[in-house]
Amino acid sequence: MAHIVITAIGSAGDVHPFIGIGRALAQRRHRIVLCTHPQFAPLAEQHGFAFVPIGTWDEYARAMASPALWNPRTSFRTLWSIVAPSIRPHFDELAALTTSDTVLVGSLWAFAARLMQEVHGTPYLSVQVSPSTLLSASAPPTHKRMTVPMWLPLPLRAKCMEMIETGIIDRACGPALNDVRQGLGLPPASRILGRWLHSPDGVLCLFPEWFAAAQPDWPRNHFMAGFPLFNDVSPGAFDDELSAFLSSGKRPVVFTPGSTLIDERAYFGAVDEALRRTGARAIVLARNVGDRWHARADVLVRDFVPMRKLLPHCAALVHHGGIGTAALAFEAGIAQVVTPFAHDQFDNAQRVAQSGCGIRIDSPASGKALASALSRIATDPWVAARCTIARQRIGTAPDACEAAAQYIERLAERRAAAGTRPADRKTLGTARSI
Repeated sequence: MAHIVITAIGSAGDVHPFIGIGRALAQRRHRIVLCTHPQFAPLAEQHGFAFVPIGTWDEYARAMASPALWNPRTSFRTLWSIVAPSIRPHFDELAALTTSDTVLVGSLWAFAARLMQEVHGTPYLSVQVSPSTLLSASAPPTHKRMTVPMWLPLPLRAKCMEMIETGIIDRACGPALNDVRQGLGLPPASRILGRWLHSPDGVLCLFPEWFAAAQPDWPRNHFMAGFPLFNDVSPGAFDDELSAFLSSGKRPVVFTPGSTLIDERAYFGAVDEALRRTGARAIVLARNVGDRWHARADVLVRDFVPMRKLLPHCAALVHHGGIGTAALAFEAGIAQVVTPFAHDQFDNAQRVAQSGCGIRIDSPASGKALASALSRIATDPWVAARCTIARQRIGTAPDACEAAAQYIERLAERRAAAGTRPADRKTLGTARSI
């Protein structure tokens, strides 16, 4: 039985997979501490995890509400301005939490956990929730502004990726990270996202190979667990009105922008036009809708419905490109129209399109474009066949949360057998249980 400290930084789509993995580890009798944003504290409580907040409630709320976070031109700089100040405080929290049997698990921005590995030798597994941040020259990630074209020869693609890393990413992230490193007695880091952040102990990838094939320039010590299909974050799945809506006509199309900050007038207007052009029924999962569709019998609005339970009853999904949302549509075997806004969403959208299970439309998507895409995926037998294949692949694959838990457990067992754990610092009681 090990002490597993999980750091998850980002939106709900970044945090929820770690809840599922943590639950699988807890069921295997490991002790779990979840370090994430205060908004996710109730989930930690629900699953019996100890909890340590990263930042404050207001800081996270302001960040998620910032238009700059969802603009491709400013999204990276804005995200880094949120992450950078937390690195040293979070490092100190982890140092206080770490015991002789601790294994650290961290999402993309868990730089403090990677530093703990360097400074104290703490076992650490870095996690890639989506493939876009495995900065491969063999298969460059898709981005709205700086995708390296595949038609370039591989050596030139590699040079372009190196220039992006050193000239853009390191220039943005390096000063703050290396200030922390200097204070810890470490030399400066470079190729921060492409190389440094990947743990020598192992890189856990939370997607299957059919979605993103392993590349020769990925870390050799990676493990692909598959999609961690965790979406049961609400005890009440369907209310009576929703159940009646689903049973009263043809299968609806689900529209959701996820946690992305949107131009509500433009987005909802595009949904309206798409519905007029297609005659589809719809479920809109979004906040701030007001009474826009209150009187319409063919549209139902909800802030949230667990999509793992909803999507099998639906015809298609129009969404923002979050990888967890895409995975749930694959599992349900329904087609997708993906309208990416920022971050990894462009790469995820392109992979959905390449899988044959949907269409990518870069936002802002017009109602006409949405209607055309919905009509195409509703009538294309190739799309239907590919969706069936995706559903079968997920249905026959091992449970990804369990596979990830076993991978983490194997690291704990190897370190215990080798007797190379760091010295005991403080006990689990340091973590603030809710």
